[in-house]
Amino acid sequence: MNQPAQTAVSELLRRTPLHALHLSLGARMGPFAGYDMPIQYPLGVLKEHLHTRAAAGLFDVSHMGQLRLKAHSGAYADLAAALETLLPVDVAGLASGRQRYGFLIDDAGGVLDDLMLARFGDEIFLVCNAARKAHDEAFLRARLSQDCEIETLDRGLIALQGPGAEEALARLAPAVTAMRFMDARELEIMGEACIATRSGYTGEDGFELSLPTSIAPAFAEKLLAIAGVAPIGLGARDSLRLEAGLCLYGADMDETTSPIEAGLAWAIPKCRRRGGARAGGFPGAERILGEIETGAPRRRVGLLPEGRAPIRAGAEIFANDSDAAPIGRVTSGGFGPSADAPICMGYLPAELATPGARVFVELRGKRPQADVVEPPFVQHRYKRG
Repeated sequence: MNQPAQTAVSELLRRTPLHALHLSLGARMGPFAGYDMPIQYPLGVLKEHLHTRAAAGLFDVSHMGQLRLKAHSGAYADLAAALETLLPVDVAGLASGRQRYGFLIDDAGGVLDDLMLARFGDEIFLVCNAARKAHDEAFLRARLSQDCEIETLDRGLIALQGPGAEEALARLAPAVTAMRFMDARELEIMGEACIATRSGYTGEDGFELSLPTSIAPAFAEKLLAIAGVAPIGLGARDSLRLEAGLCLYGADMDETTSPIEAGLAWAIPKCRRRGGARAGGFPGAERILGEIETGAPRRRVGLLPEGRAPIRAGAEIFANDSDAAPIGRVTSGGFGPSADAPICMGYLPAELATPGARVFVELRGKRPQADVVEPPFVQHRYKRG
């Protein structure tokens, strides 16, 4: 594609509040979820990945959806009860100042999207995937508008990830040092009300900052001026989350996947399971609760292929090196710079989805062997204490 054509495509895409900053930093831009996003910077994907693991990486995630929800009655109990009709998680037990991972489910038990919910008093702050945010908002409005107020937030969203994230952010927002993994805080940045959460999509300690679009570029520049903080693009974001064994919606799970198949049973607490205080009551409950008790027919697994060649998404998986019919396929794959090996994730029949099992993956007409492992491929380093 020539440069004029590239420019024409870029002009059709939406832009985040940090778009001009990305260009000034020399980012190579590309389309993602309808936005013109930085794929990599001059440092390159490999070095961006390793820098995040060693210091602190700054990610623009402003393309993601941000919503604020509140019950018309003003009571958090009513908001939680409404949300629990759609999500198989413990919304009622979420303490103010904490956040929780969850997912929207369809009537067949498939995952419509995964998301993060943070509670602030009687309100929920919700962040969902960029490619699904229009769907999610319409889904929530169709089912909750009678009971809840749903506000779309047009704000910047920045993630700061890595072992140096706390020290760097604390220079501009000292209160974050008191936060631990999955905490959520309202704080003031550059004179404006902002939201900080402590989690991440890299397996590293880190923060997400929701802030007004008017200050997002200037605050990002302040962070980048701190030694050890570097801008990181979507290329390294993907390799980091793959090493961390985290799902990418649309690749590792979708409407055809139950949360149990995806290995997310840990996010469904006892109170929502059979025999629990608020068992079921969400779409697809019969299938999901049944799979918790008896097992899913297939499961997401990690794979470590032999050799050094990366296995990409879409590669077929076989029980042996001569079978004609595949038993699964790779959903995410590549070379893990920190793992120093090719790594991938995919789905296998339950009987083969156990660590230590061996399968074969398609690679340019050959079938190298791959060991089944339990993700993650690198140790998580969240601040839990």
